[in-house]
Amino acid sequence: MGFYDLNKEQRLQLVDEINKDILADVQKEKNNSITNYFSDEDTYIRKTAYLAIGKIWKGNSTLQPNILKLLDKLFKSDKEKIRQATINAAGEIGIKEFDCVEHFFDNGLFDEHHIVRNAVIGSIKKMGKKNPKPILKWARNYLHHSDKEIRREICHGIELRGRTHPQDILPLLKELQFDKTARVKKTLVHVLGQIAYKKGCLETVIEHLKSWDNNELVLQALDEIIDVHNRYKDFAILTQEQAINYIEKHYTKYKVSLV
Repeated sequence: MGFYDLNKEQRLQLVDEINKDILADVQKEKNNSITNYFSDEDTYIRKTAYLAIGKIWKGNSTLQPNILKLLDKLFKSDKEKIRQATINAAGEIGIKEFDCVEHFFDNGLFDEHHIVRNAVIGSIKKMGKKNPKPILKWARNYLHHSDKEIRREICHGIELRGRTHPQDILPLLKELQFDKTARVKKTLVHVLGQIAYKKGCLETVIEHLKSWDNNELVLQALDEIIDVHNRYKDFAILTQEQAINYIEKHYTKYKVSLV
């Protein structure tokens, strides 16, 4: 029976049980319960488990060395779900303290399984939102990696910080403007669209794009930004028409082709 097949009271009981089991494992430096939960087929069971690790880390500093030892062991598992949950647990820690879990992301970026690599992206997003300085410094190290998928994943991973503080990630995105890989460029355009429709972000993005040299890519990004204001019209601060008017006024080389 899956997590959301249970009623609310049963879910609360299960969460409490998972938290107690994982705390007992951490205290004893065992990983029996953690392994079972981290390998569970149910996404929400795995999530509850890695969130429990994060709570213990924040609430009991004396157990932090035990947690790191256990996560190091778990990340060597041949089961991708366990490695995925380990990365997510490290991400919970990295929201506050990144240095001690940095090596998980250095290794996770190159994991053979996509769910582990996707966990790295998701963790970069949540860590970058709350703890941007070390995360963006780390991300910059991989911006020009020879593997195009690494470059794409880093571009995607820093997106969430850009939705509230576009000025923090735009210099990094700019470094990818002449990337020769179509998949990386597509992700770059996507990220620019995603950070431009939030409150106060369009102005920052447009001003920064004026300093970019790849005019073709900039025009693709502007088309995407305008399209996003229609696709996400229920969430965008400006209407699509307002976005078009602002862009045409402040980026004079652009003439909208969507209307």
